[in-house]
Amino acid sequence: MLEELIVAGFGGQGVLSMGMTLSYAGMIENKEISWMPSYGPEMRGGTANCIAILSDNKISSPIITYFDSAIVLNQPSMDKFAEKVKPGGLLIYESSNITHPSTRTDIEIFGIPAATEAVKMKNPKIINMIMLGAYLERKPVVKIESVIEALKKVLPERYHNLLPINKQALERGAELVEKEMINLGEAF
Repeated sequence: MLEELIVAGFGGQGVLSMGMTLSYAGMIENKEISWMPSYGPEMRGGTANCIAILSDNKISSPIITYFDSAIVLNQPSMDKFAEKVKPGGLLIYESSNITHPSTRTDIEIFGIPAATEAVKMKNPKIINMIMLGAYLERKPVVKIESVIEALKKVLPERYHNLLPINKQALERGAELVEKEMINLGEAF
């Protein structure tokens, strides 16, 4: 197994912590991992992305140009990274914020209204976990239980009371992508 993923959006959307959490979950499952963040000096509100690589074998380089999957949270990131998903790959985007999704036909594309769902769940900070749950439903590279364990390492201890809502967000993301598959009439 080798999964090369880019997660991209605005600073403050949980882009880097999503990639870090996924990477920690990979470590918990004894996978080889690489996590490489990239962000502008303005951070919150500026663009941010990270590359996460999970593999059963050694990773030769953390620097890659094309990705197996992309999780995209804003329009500038859609414009920049949609074409960098390998044919046959996966693109999951936050459909509440992105007005012009990719029209590629050689990849799987799922729009997930994570911002809308996060508001319904009364916590706008869980958008990233909703998106991660949707991604893991399509690409189960790690178990949800490992993500919860990883959150214990990523989140400061004072936020461990938020672990249950994060688990609910992961589960809601999985439900949303399943619903999207049914709506599309896809037989995956």
